[in-house]
Amino acid sequence: MNKKTALPELLAPAGSLEALRAALYFGADAVYVGGPMLQLRAGAAGFTFEELETAAALAHAAGKRLYVTVNCFATNEEIAALGGYARRLKEIGADAAIVSDIGAVAEIRARCPELEIHVSTQANTVNYRSVGVWASLGAKRVVLGREMTLAEIEALPGRIPEGVEIEVFVHGAMCMAYSGRCLLSSFLTGRSGNRGECAQPCRWNYYLMEEKRRNMFIPVVEDAGSSAILSSADLNCLPFLDRLTAAGVSSFKIEGRMKSPYYVATVVNAYRQYMDGKAPLAACLGELDCASHRPYTSGFYFGEAKLTPNNDGLYRRTCDFTGVVLEQTGRDEYLVEMRNRFAVGDTLEILSPRSVGSAFRVASIVGENGEAKNEAVLVQEKVRVGCELPLAPGDMLRKRLQ
Repeated sequence: MNKKTALPELLAPAGSLEALRAALYFGADAVYVGGPMLQLRAGAAGFTFEELETAAALAHAAGKRLYVTVNCFATNEEIAALGGYARRLKEIGADAAIVSDIGAVAEIRARCPELEIHVSTQANTVNYRSVGVWASLGAKRVVLGREMTLAEIEALPGRIPEGVEIEVFVHGAMCMAYSGRCLLSSFLTGRSGNRGECAQPCRWNYYLMEEKRRNMFIPVVEDAGSSAILSSADLNCLPFLDRLTAAGVSSFKIEGRMKSPYYVATVVNAYRQYMDGKAPLAACLGELDCASHRPYTSGFYFGEAKLTPNNDGLYRRTCDFTGVVLEQTGRDEYLVEMRNRFAVGDTLEILSPRSVGSAFRVASIVGENGEAKNEAVLVQEKVRVGCELPLAPGDMLRKRLQ
């Protein structure tokens, strides 16, 4: 990537402290998380106040920033509670709140004006006039609607207020509904996607049935063996980050607060390595294939979106996550927390912020009681692994699928 222009912020998701640590270690400039209120993801991805305080401390110690999502559309009762919540977030150390609801923006600005406001993509901001209005209401940053094309983003400089920052999504799951505003899950399951409880019915397979021919189910097929007609492909903007940078984008946002720490580490590392010019595009695209994903797309950036090209709705990956390096225990030996099976003689690849594509052959495995083992089989078992290459705490290990 051309580094003559100042690099945008690389913004990573985290649904747990483990994912947050991975994001920071692998090079994110900032991390966004959910809190106890209005965070638009299932409760499992929401941090407690205590966890938010820890997250802010970890981010700031690394010289990074922490943003908290407050991006559901609020009820009357929730608006009344937002002032105190915003003040608590600021006291904890949050650097900004990501907000969708215009009333929530106004309430936070009135009750806690020192807390920076970023307008969420859920607000579907897709033109320069809307950006200007949000800036006039005190927003520091606007996360553009994913429906904007690259040409439209390139037309923003000079038409939006000086100083307002622009953020865009560059990677991860896409929603088939406009700016993520979908009632399908609510209608079919009673779980509202707009309250963080989406059952993802757009990922289900469907049949067509003519009303007078009941129980005659006809598969809805896009391509041979594919029938997930509503399931969007995943966004991948790595090949055209230069154009987004040149368009004045301030922050590259990765989707995935419900994703695993391994996913976060893999994607953040690929973008970081490419943005910093440490690895070529082809190698970094290969890295992105190592994490579980749907087929990739460029979304709306080049005009009419082709969100489901030959999309079977299935995930694919080229590697299994096998372990996390905890510490060095001896010369050419490291303590590893196992996540998937591996054995003596296996070739494992190293996921590390220091390099791309390094691999080693497992020389030995020693169990927690000092016993020699041929294979690591217990998830989260801590084993000592013989490795002739240098590893560091936080590095991850993976095994190439056959």
